[in-house]
Amino acid sequence: MLFFLGVLVVVVGVALSIALHEIGHLVPAKKFGVKVTQYMVGFGPTVWSRKRGETEYGIKAIPLGGYVRMIGMLPPRPGDKPGELRTLSTGRFSQMVDQARADSMEEVRPGDEDRVFYKLSPGKKIVIMLGGPVMNLIIAFVLITGVITLYGLPHVAPKVGLLSACVPTTAPTLQVPQPACKPGDPVAPAKAAGLQERDRIVSVDGKPVSTWDQVTSAIRDSKGATMAWVVERGGHQVTIAITPAVLERATYDDQGNPVARDGKPVLASMGFAGITPGQELVRTPIAQAPGFVRDRLVDTASIIVKIPEKMTGVVQAAFGSGARDPNGPISVVGVGRIGGEVAALDIPADEGGNWVKLAQLILLIASLNLALFVFNLVPLLPLDGGHVAGAVWEAIKRGWARLRHRPDPGFVDVAKGLPIAYGMSLVLITMSVLLIYADIVKPIKLFG
Repeated sequence: MLFFLGVLVVVVGVALSIALHEIGHLVPAKKFGVKVTQYMVGFGPTVWSRKRGETEYGIKAIPLGGYVRMIGMLPPRPGDKPGELRTLSTGRFSQMVDQARADSMEEVRPGDEDRVFYKLSPGKKIVIMLGGPVMNLIIAFVLITGVITLYGLPHVAPKVGLLSACVPTTAPTLQVPQPACKPGDPVAPAKAAGLQERDRIVSVDGKPVSTWDQVTSAIRDSKGATMAWVVERGGHQVTIAITPAVLERATYDDQGNPVARDGKPVLASMGFAGITPGQELVRTPIAQAPGFVRDRLVDTASIIVKIPEKMTGVVQAAFGSGARDPNGPISVVGVGRIGGEVAALDIPADEGGNWVKLAQLILLIASLNLALFVFNLVPLLPLDGGHVAGAVWEAIKRGWARLRHRPDPGFVDVAKGLPIAYGMSLVLITMSVLLIYADIVKPIKLFG
C-alpha cells in the first residue's frame, strides 16, 4: 500500500508540474494577445475538457507531457494569405513543411490576423516560450528551499551509524581497499565494547567532540591504546572503554581515490574501531538556498548532457545482462517506481519516519522539475528552446538590419526547422520507449 501511495504522490506531482509548466506559456500568451485555442495536460485521447471563452482546457489519457495551442506558430511565406496557401515544394520534407504551414494558417479565423504568435516581437516570443521552463525552475526552487530550510538535510554527525562486525585480516589491494569480513576474523572493537547504533559521541578521553572528523582522528592516532568515550544514549550519558585495533589500511588522496605506488596501495598503520558515522538533519539558512539550488541545477545539466552516451548502457542493461547505472537517465515510470520505494522504506519514528519519506518525495519531484527546466532549454525544435533560438535569431537579424539601415528582414521562418523537429521528436519518442522498457524489465534500485 505504501509503495502505491508513493507512486501516486509522484504521479500527482508530475501532473501538477506539467500543468504549471503549460500555465507558464498560457498566461503570457494571453497577456500579449495571442489566441490560445487549447490548454491540455497529457497527450492522446481527451479524458475531460471544458471550454472557457475561446480556450478549451482539458486532460488527456497519456500523462507524459502537455501543450498550449497558440494560433499562427508558423509564419506564412511572403504573399501567402489564410486559406490561399501555395504549394511550391516537391520534396518530401518540403511538402511536410507546407502541410504544417497550411494546418497552422487554418487556425487563423477572420479577425485573428493580429493575434498570431509569429507576429509578436522577439522579446514577447522569448517570454512566452521561456515561461514554461521558468515555471519548472520556480517549482524546484520553492520545493527545495522549503525542504532544506524547514526540514533540513542530512549531515555527518558525531554519532554511530553502523557497526562493523569484525576486524578484517585480509590485506588491502587496489581492487579491494577495504576488505570485508570473513569467518574467523576478530570482533570489531566498537561492537565488542558495547557501542550501539545511534549513540551520540560526547567526548573522547575527556575532550569534547562536535564533528565526526574529531572522532576519526582520535581513533587513527590511538595506536591501540584504550580510550574512554562518553556517549549519549536514551537521554543518559554512558562511559565506554574502547581499545582500537591497529591495522595497515589503504590511504586516500583529496579526491577519495586510493593512493598507489608500483601497482600496490600505499598503506599506513592506524587505529580501527569499526564504526561508520550517523547523520543528523541540519536546517540550511535561507540565504544559502539559491546557491544550493544552483549547484543542483549544474549537477542536473551535467547529467542531461551525458544522456546520449548513457543510453548505450541503458540498452545494454535492458536487452543484456548488464546492470543499470544508478546515475543514468530514467523515465517517468522509473521516477514513479523510486517514489514507491521511498514511501515503502521502513524508517523508525525516532529517525524521522514518514517526514523523512515525505521530504525525499518532495526532493524527487523538485529534481524532476530541474530536469524539465534544463531539457526544455535545448535549442532544438520541438522543445521550447528551439522557439527561443528562433526568436533570438530574429532579434539579431532585425537589429543588424537597423544598424545597417536596411529594410526589416521580417519574421524568422521557424518552419524551415521542422525537419529537425520531426527528427528530434522521433529521437525523443525512441528514447522514452527504451527508458520505459528498461525501467520495467531492469529498474534502477536505490534501496537494495
